[in-house]
Amino acid sequence: MKISNHFLTGLLSVLIMEGLLLACLMRPVMAEEADYMKQRQRLVDLIEADVRLTSQFLGKDALDEPVMKALRKVPRHEFVPEDLRAFAYQNKPLPIGQGQTISQPYIVAIMTDLLGLTKNSRVLEIGTGSAYQAAVLAEVAGNVYSIEIIEALGHKAAGLLKSLGYETVQTRVGDGYYGWEAAAPFDAIIVTASASHIPPPLVKQLKPGGRMIIPVGSRFTVQHLVLVTKDDDNRVTTRQILPVSFVPLTGQH
Repeated sequence: MKISNHFLTGLLSVLIMEGLLLACLMRPVMAEEADYMKQRQRLVDLIEADVRLTSQFLGKDALDEPVMKALRKVPRHEFVPEDLRAFAYQNKPLPIGQGQTISQPYIVAIMTDLLGLTKNSRVLEIGTGSAYQAAVLAEVAGNVYSIEIIEALGHKAAGLLKSLGYETVQTRVGDGYYGWEAAAPFDAIIVTASASHIPPPLVKQLKPGGRMIIPVGSRFTVQHLVLVTKDDDNRVTTRQILPVSFVPLTGQH
């Protein structure tokens, strides 16, 4: 079948117009994402400055590059309520509903860094919350398991992680105090709510040579971020890092 030049010219014109329309539609989206990238970089700059200021507590004046790379990449604005997106890249916690918060990015950064993760690490997170910390962990570690006790938050977090492509994160609703025994042992455990003591089930599920980071203390007393280390002989040591303020771990224990 012979196609006329007139038809081809018309088809080409339609394709060009559709391409121009698509480009016009995409331009605001691309501009918005470029702005978010700039905001993330500014946030990383603030975190780096805070790390230098607190180096005496952390034992280092710069965090590992994979952690900083994750913070530059993970879209924190996706993990906060829509009406708070303008504040997503401020270095502070924000409410996410159900009496919970998304942690201050500086705290997310140092807690992730203190775990000493690699791409082969198997990590347990207690307190999925907004799922921002889980996404950061997924950028640095191999497999992430995350537990949330509040059902509404747990289901929302699971859907968000899936929609953003974080397939290496497995989530469930439950009481994180008891860990995730079926998936244990773990190279690292991170607890994103304060506990009055270090939960024995979590210590048990930590691999020899593993690390756990947990805020210890009550809502009305000084809380401290505590690094728990288990050596190859299963001996456990703890080290206080710095004062913090977290919502309390909930559950029947």
